[in-house]
Amino acid sequence: MSTKKFAVIGHPIGHTMSPFIHTRLFALSGVDAEYTKLDIAPENLSEEYKNTLSKLDGYNITIPHKQNIIPLIDEIDSKAKMYGSVNTVSNREGVAKGYTTDPDGFLKALDASGIVLSGRVVILGCGGVARTMAYEIALKNLPVLFAVRIEDIKIAEGLCDEIKRTIIGAKADYCTIPELGGDIDVLVNATPIGMYPRVDAQPVSDSIINKSANVFDAIYNPLETVLIKKAKANGAKAVGGMSMLVWQAVVSHEHWDGSTYAVEDINKLCLDSANELMSK
Repeated sequence: MSTKKFAVIGHPIGHTMSPFIHTRLFALSGVDAEYTKLDIAPENLSEEYKNTLSKLDGYNITIPHKQNIIPLIDEIDSKAKMYGSVNTVSNREGVAKGYTTDPDGFLKALDASGIVLSGRVVILGCGGVARTMAYEIALKNLPVLFAVRIEDIKIAEGLCDEIKRTIIGAKADYCTIPELGGDIDVLVNATPIGMYPRVDAQPVSDSIINKSANVFDAIYNPLETVLIKKAKANGAKAVGGMSMLVWQAVVSHEHWDGSTYAVEDINKLCLDSANELMSK
């Protein structure tokens, strides 16, 4: 049996963790495969699709190709269509099919850490990561509250309107971070506050953290932000973004070859990936 070929594409692509994570996942599943990274400039995507990507067994996609790849492939699944974004392509039996694995990566990361999406869910920020998480929360018939900077109010308002137009019956609202109060069942940080190198920063006050029963922080460098550390110290369940990064990679493998993985193996891979990131 010949070695299967996979890659991640983007521009620039220098510091991606994908080769490390996916190579480990192939090793865990026993699939004979090679995984590389390909730096493809936007103007070269169509040509590289014909010459290179169409010959791979599958590939991951990062900025700036997540939308531009869609017209080139044969079909996309319903969730990728809803998000208008593809980050994984499977080439099987001559058909190139696109998926988005970020939403399921988010849900699997929560599930693996024992966090249940329920009650009052607050998302800090209103960018692309926040949008993905908000849609998944709304699809579970839960109200979404965005807490944002004053200068982002208009963006949050537009995002709330979009969610309510797209998902019938969805409830989405927003407030400024200083206005945020009350008990929170699940607090999600979708801002870069606390990311390396500003590791001492936190997106909300201690009083908000103290009232949050569960915390998810999309930041994966460092492995544990100040937000995560303080939440755990309060007895809350808390997990960082490395878990989401690895679990969305797991979902790619589910599409590529149907592989499944033990939670304990993925938890170890999260730790090893964090150490690999630190070493760089």
